[in-house]
Amino acid sequence: MTKKSLLPVFFIFSLVATNAWAQEVKEGRLVVKANESYANYSFSPAIDIYKRVLDKGYVSADLLKKLGNSYYFNADYDAAGDTYKRLVDEYASSVTPEYYFRYAQSLKTLGDYENSNKVMSKFTEATSDDNRAKAFKGEKDYLEDIKKNSGRYDLASFEYNSSYSDFAPSFYEEGIIFSSDRDTGNLARYRHTWNSKDFLDLYKVNTDSVSMNFVTKLGDNINTRLHESTSITTRDGTTIYFTRNNFKEGKYVKDEEGVIRLKIFKATLQDGVWSNIMELPFNSDTYSVAHPSLSADEKTLYFASDMPGTLGESDIFKVRVNEDGTYGTPENLGGSINTEARETFPFVTSEEVLYLSSDGHPGLGGLDVFATKISDEKYDRVIFNVGEPINSKMDDFTFIFNEETRKGYFASNRPEGMGADDIYAFVENTPLQLECVQEISGTVRDKISNEVLVGATIKVIDENNEEILSTITDSEGHYTLSLDCNQGNFVRALIQGYVPSEEYLERSDSKPKIIDFYLERDTVTAGFGDDLAKLLQLSTIYFDFDKYNIRSDSEIEVEKVIAAMEKYPSLKIKVNSHTDSRGKDSYNLWLSQKRAESTVNYMIAKGIASNRLQGEGFGETRLINQCANGVRCSAIEHEFNRRSEFIILE
Repeated sequence: MTKKSLLPVFFIFSLVATNAWAQEVKEGRLVVKANESYANYSFSPAIDIYKRVLDKGYVSADLLKKLGNSYYFNADYDAAGDTYKRLVDEYASSVTPEYYFRYAQSLKTLGDYENSNKVMSKFTEATSDDNRAKAFKGEKDYLEDIKKNSGRYDLASFEYNSSYSDFAPSFYEEGIIFSSDRDTGNLARYRHTWNSKDFLDLYKVNTDSVSMNFVTKLGDNINTRLHESTSITTRDGTTIYFTRNNFKEGKYVKDEEGVIRLKIFKATLQDGVWSNIMELPFNSDTYSVAHPSLSADEKTLYFASDMPGTLGESDIFKVRVNEDGTYGTPENLGGSINTEARETFPFVTSEEVLYLSSDGHPGLGGLDVFATKISDEKYDRVIFNVGEPINSKMDDFTFIFNEETRKGYFASNRPEGMGADDIYAFVENTPLQLECVQEISGTVRDKISNEVLVGATIKVIDENNEEILSTITDSEGHYTLSLDCNQGNFVRALIQGYVPSEEYLERSDSKPKIIDFYLERDTVTAGFGDDLAKLLQLSTIYFDFDKYNIRSDSEIEVEKVIAAMEKYPSLKIKVNSHTDSRGKDSYNLWLSQKRAESTVNYMIAKGIASNRLQGEGFGETRLINQCANGVRCSAIEHEFNRRSEFIILE
């Protein structure tokens, strides 16, 4: 067994036996918020019309996309999932990556993680360059990110290191407390089992330039023939929390796997002596609780454990410290911080930055030091590798930092040290950028008229479908907002009467970005002379050259018009049909009339009363491009003129 595989027992919480316990992984259920904007709509013709068309047996990839999006933006993820499934099953060749992603998100929101992952696999196959795909596949270029955070520290060897093992520094008075086995000169903590002759003790030393600088043991009440390690003291120096292995009635206590677990103890300073030593109530003989750290207000105790609810080998937990000396219920900090591997040695600064060691997040070697902002009791922010020279190819751990002096300490087993583990002092020259604020701005407009939409809501939705902030457009249809670019976000625009639109912003730098939205109408608000085809966002009804029968690709568009007329019985329309400029003017006038009559007859055959329909042909008198008589144009350019329009009469 190599030295790298023989991590210190205190580092791995005595988790030396494979499969020593069954993991109990929390499966978070995402709660989807209802879309308030849509709750107030009087009607939503988009869904109704597309459903009517489907019920008649007419289906296309375009219809399923629009119907699925209507459900998705309305937070009806069950219906969205069913619609996207049909899209994927029946029109796989027409499915773009974004629809795979929305399908996966719908399944995820419903708690169907297994099938969501399968769809995300298709998403990654379709768009390997997408950061969401990279994150899913775990192929993030983490070395480049680590490089960006490197070079910010100056290191110096701790002058009180020994040839033995020295680690676990914590601030105390004018110096530090640390753990060492220097009295015995053995490497007992690298063993899978311990004996009473091998021990770690807590030591203290003043590190200022005035006090006498010599190392002393912390006290016999703290140091026993047990193993003591990782500590934290209150600001007034009267209370200490420390780690000790399980020991009762003069004997080590082993669990069913033969592992000696770790516990956190508390002691108070009375008349210069550490006394009233007691173990914390959430300790256990069956799992380890270790490596305490206090929040700045000392109302929260952070620690590492493999207790039930742990996501991996060991996780970071927190527990409330009540004013009466009792404690709350330990809480796991969640999957943004904790992984399936080891997260350990937490330390919280006065500026609410959590430092920890982990081999589950992308790092340079064994245990690396990471940092994340935890203000407002949020533990879902991006976690950053602090980079070199703090981190190395070896194990780097027990990081502590004073944000006022910008000085701190950590331990490492890198080969240039004096002993098995050594403490290093450091000065931070450049702060780690834990906040990433990106300014997003743009304009919201009507897709058809290009008019600005005043009072449109712009929402920022995180990747768990949770709304994190919002704003509205001003009198010029303009908006500006700032968002956290340490994580992926959806920027969504919505206003009553329009289909919402969104754009995904992946984790990025802080450069400003412009996002303009062009929204499609969701409600039919039309009057005399309006083109119903444009209001319904229909594809243009085209005809083949010298033909007047309705093409198969145009039937579904005509069916949408029929569905709208069925929904609104008072609606009357006039079909205006046109030709291109090729052929005689008189023939084109006749041909266009036949096209109008063909369209009207098709709709009558589908059940629309004849008194609600009119048709008129205009020949080549209303060309939409330059392709008049004598002008050379391509076949496609001519086709643009062979069309029908649906003009509202009443």
